[in-house]
Amino acid sequence: MPAAAWATLAVAALIILFAAVGLLRVILHLRAVRRTLGSVLGGVTLVAERTAPVPAALGSVNASLKPVRDFCETV
Repeated sequence: MPAAAWATLAVAALIILFAAVGLLRVILHLRAVRRTLGSVLGGVTLVAERTAPVPAALGSVNASLKPVRDFCETV
């Protein structure tokens, strides 16, 4: 096999090696981003739960307290 063919194979192997290392680094970064986004999603879900609007039961509570409010207005 001529020397040019060996050189071509060596250069191709180096290109493939560097491309594989680059893709592996991208995969590792994407896994880290996925983990971080999972943590952020958990935090956002917790904030959404704690800042949710008043539950629908508030209407029945207000209805139950209407006689008290009416009494207070007469005083």
